[in-house]
Amino acid sequence: MNSVEVDHVFKQYSMLTSQSKELLALFKPVKNKPAFLALQNISFQVKKGETVGLIGLNGSGKSTLSNILAGIVPPTSGEVKLNGEVSLLAIGAGLKPTLSGIENIRMKCLMLGYSTKEINQMIPEIIEFAGLQSFIHQPIKRYSSGMKARLGFAIAVQIDPDILIIDEALSVGDTTFHKKCTDKIREFQALGKTIFFVSHAMGQVQNLCNRIIWLHYGEIRLDGPADEVGLAYSKFVHQFNKLSEEEKKRYQADSKQHQMQTKIAQSVAADKKTNALTWLYQGALAIWIVFSAVCMESTEFSAKIYDIIINFLKF
Repeated sequence: MNSVEVDHVFKQYSMLTSQSKELLALFKPVKNKPAFLALQNISFQVKKGETVGLIGLNGSGKSTLSNILAGIVPPTSGEVKLNGEVSLLAIGAGLKPTLSGIENIRMKCLMLGYSTKEINQMIPEIIEFAGLQSFIHQPIKRYSSGMKARLGFAIAVQIDPDILIIDEALSVGDTTFHKKCTDKIREFQALGKTIFFVSHAMGQVQNLCNRIIWLHYGEIRLDGPADEVGLAYSKFVHQFNKLSEEEKKRYQADSKQHQMQTKIAQSVAADKKTNALTWLYQGALAIWIVFSAVCMESTEFSAKIYDIIINFLKF
C-alpha cells in the first residue's frame, strides 16, 4: 500500500519585488509575471514503511518538497495524496521564539488535537527525551540550534505520526542525542512507519534509508536504491567540488536561471487558471461594490449578498 503519492507537482513562486505589486497583480494580471519554479514535474510513490532520503545541492527544492508533503504550503499544480498523519521535523519548525519550551509543547500538541489531559501525560516524556529539564521554562529564543532541534524531535516522535519528515534536524546536537534520535528512527522503521530524511550527510542518509531521491534544482535527477543513488550523487559532488569558486557560482547561477525561464505545460496551465480566477475575483468584487451601493440602506439584504459573494470567493 502506498503511503505517499506525488503526481506531477509544480511549485512556482512569484518574483515580484514588493507586496504592493503582488496586490496590484490581483486586480490587473501581469503579463509574463516573473516567477521561479522551485519544483518541476515531481512524481513518485512511497510505500508504507519505506525510509526515503532527499538529497541535492542547496536550492534544489528539498525543503520546499518537505513543506508540501507536510501540508504547510500547497503545490501550484499537481496532486499529493497522504495516507496517515504527517509530522515535519526541522530546526525550530513551528516553535514560537517568545514562548517557553513547555508552552511550545502545549501549543503544538493542542494544534494537533490532543486534549489537555493527554498533553499533561506526554509532557514528562517529551522533556526527558529532549534533555532540556533546566531550560524547559525558558523562551525558545534563548535556545541554541541544537536545543531547538532536540525539543522539535522530542515533540515530533512523541505524537507518533504515520509519516515523519526529518529536514536537517540531525545536523546539530551532540553525539549522544544523535544516537538517541537514530535509535528512535530505527524503532519507527520497525513499526512500519514512512520516513523522509533530508540531509547533506550522505553517510547518515545511506545508513538510515533504503531509497534515495536526488533533487537537482527543482527536478528529480535520480530515484532508486540508496546505495546506487548515493554513489552517483557522491561522484557528482566530487566533480562539483573540483570546480573553482567562480565555476561553482556560474553553474549555480545558470541552473537557477533555467528555473526562472523554464515554461512547462503544467505551469503555463496553472498560470492560466490563476488568471481566470483573478478575473472571477475582479467580477465578484465589482458585483459586491455595486450591490453595496444599491443596498446600503438594507443591512439584512447586504449581509445575504455578502455571504453569497464570500462563498463564491472561497471557490
